[in-house]
Amino acid sequence: QVQLVQSGGGSVQAGGSLSLSCAVSGYRLRVCMAWFRQSPGKEREGVAGSRSDGSTSVTDSVAGRFTISQDNAKNILYLQMNSLKPEDTAMYYCAAVPRRTVYPWCPGLSTDAYVYWGQGTQVTVSS
Repeated sequence: QVQLVQSGGGSVQAGGSLSLSCAVSGYRLRVCMAWFRQSPGKEREGVAGSRSDGSTSVTDSVAGRFTISQDNAKNILYLQMNSLKPEDTAMYYCAAVPRRTVYPWCPGLSTDAYVYWGQGTQVTVSS
């Protein structure tokens, strides 16, 4: 059974930093992973994740502040969040899907493409 276990997050003042991690268990092959977030009343949006070629990237809204990294050997995904803003407040979710054997290897930040989801971690940034 595939499970994604998230850790990290919490509350911080604007300008502060937090980090998230997400570990995949129950699956030994390569996976594509991503971070999404959802605020009350808003749709879930992609924040950072694997691109079609398997490399990682972040969206423009967090570029220069968030850094994504992935330990492919252990299927662990990280998100370092610096210079946090109140608008970054949301529930953050990691997601994973088995990496395809043909290009495009990963689905980018398409919410519907991901099969496995973490339990969610709250990130709250106060002004």
